[in-house]
Amino acid sequence: MSDNLSGRTPGATNQQGPRVARSASNQPLIADHDRPNENQPVRSVQRRKKPRARRMNLSLTRVDAWSVAKVTFMLSLAGAIIQIVAVLLLWMLLKVVGVFDSVTQMVSSAGIDAGGLNLANVLSLPTVLGAVTIWSIVQMVLITIVVSIFALLYNVVCALVGGVHVTLGDD
Repeated sequence: MSDNLSGRTPGATNQQGPRVARSASNQPLIADHDRPNENQPVRSVQRRKKPRARRMNLSLTRVDAWSVAKVTFMLSLAGAIIQIVAVLLLWMLLKVVGVFDSVTQMVSSAGIDAGGLNLANVLSLPTVLGAVTIWSIVQMVLITIVVSIFALLYNVVCALVGGVHVTLGDD
């Protein structure tokens, strides 16, 4: 009478050798010739064979739309922060160089009635950062929604064609 799932009685020895992890196709994950022989003593000086690269064929057949949405949101948040900091640095550079004053002087010297246009007041730092922040939030929402929809579409297409097949190698 056996009391375990393998059908062996307790205390029985394994005549087939050590257990080997197997893939879905019932092929060993580690080939027999790659596994060190447990029965032989270890020699201090052994010839090292160059190991052969193992390859495994896998298919990406489904992606979780919720995890895609979370990752996309975090990446778009990082992009939004980078965008706001870049605009801040660009605005400060343009202010230090004097571009706003130069454009205002060119408009007034060209004879165009600017009506007291002062570009530095129109494009003030709070106004520019407010606009860029709103635009970044809109971008974050749109990018997250669009990429999540693409993840759902990918799942539908993979149900029809079987997914993307990838061969991974162990170099």
